[in-house]
Amino acid sequence: MSTFKLVILDENGAREFPDVTSFVGEDPTGSFGILAGHARTITSLVIGLARFRHADEDWHYAALPGAVLYFNDDVLTISTRHCLLDDDYDRITTALEQQVLAEEEKLHATKQSLRHMEEEIVRRLWKLGRREA
Repeated sequence: MSTFKLVILDENGAREFPDVTSFVGEDPTGSFGILAGHARTITSLVIGLARFRHADEDWHYAALPGAVLYFNDDVLTISTRHCLLDDDYDRITTALEQQVLAEEEKLHATKQSLRHMEEEIVRRLWKLGRREA
């Protein structure tokens, strides 16, 4: 069976997986698969799980908070902020859920901080306006 190389680029650097036989991911249009010899492709992956396998092996899972996928000349490159890898589906889905929840909490805290900053700016502008009047 023909194979291709998978390269995952994230905050930890580059991880390479030679002899990959298939990859399954999801972009905004839905799930898709890639085999060796696939046409050149570029797309953005949605938040979720992708999976790949080597010849005669079980699936390996990659939890991604979104990514850019590029396939050309039998090299599949995935660029993302961070990627969790695991061979156990249950464990990786739990890790992905925790990751998404943590990111939602950070986003909420950031929005709350921005709201406080906006309120303080409005308060200071109001005080400046009163002094000039």
